[in-house]
Amino acid sequence: MRAADSVSYTDDLSLLTEAARAAGEIARHHFKRDPQVWDKADNQGPVTAADLEIDRMLRQRLGDARPGYGWLSEETPDAPDRLTRERVFVVDPIDGTRAFIKGEDTFSHSLAIVENGRPVAGAVYLPIKDRLYAAALGQGATRDGAPITPSGRTILDGAEVLGTKPNFQDQHWTGGRPPVTQRFVSSLAFRLALAAEGRFDAMITLRNAWEWDIAAGALLVQEAGGLAQTRRGAALRFNNVHPQVDGVVAGTRAVQGALIARLA
Repeated sequence: MRAADSVSYTDDLSLLTEAARAAGEIARHHFKRDPQVWDKADNQGPVTAADLEIDRMLRQRLGDARPGYGWLSEETPDAPDRLTRERVFVVDPIDGTRAFIKGEDTFSHSLAIVENGRPVAGAVYLPIKDRLYAAALGQGATRDGAPITPSGRTILDGAEVLGTKPNFQDQHWTGGRPPVTQRFVSSLAFRLALAAEGRFDAMITLRNAWEWDIAAGALLVQEAGGLAQTRRGAALRFNNVHPQVDGVVAGTRAVQGALIARLA
């Protein structure tokens, strides 16, 4: 029996939200207690003892609950068998590890289930804020159980857009930097969640984005009523052989479309 024949998206989402909260318990135990930190190879950034402990817990908990699903995580060596699975867990144990190390409260746990290349359930949990974003395909998106929607902004001028400063340099844009206000939070998953709930009008990252950073957040945006695509306006597809996508632009449909139209 195929995975999609036996488990509903709602059941999968319940599994993810419970696991996200369990991850938060581990993160809070390590938070501001100087967990051991290592630098990854190839300038891939830091990893902490908390990242690794959460990864082990999630892999066991989620894998035991859904043994037929594939596994893709930032902190687990990749294995090609995930490419043969209909549904795949796509997990970032801690998105925003640098913020976690600094004692900032904007890091998150990003958990998604992808079915045949598209996210069908996703949870983004900020344990220090105790804030849970969740979505399942066709069922809308929520923050702490309440429905969320994008900001509704219809023009680019004056929009508030989340992203790092290099994304807004003139060379990336036709006609120079767009007339928007740049804002920043460290977690890509949190940026997507903030765009989904309308706290900001859009988010952008022009660099190749790892799937585990964005799978859950992209579903949040789409289920809330916004749009999330690659920097070239293509659909986001997940569980790729190389688990990256060509940047992300997400937000209200009008602002998101205007940003993509302006990209050089």
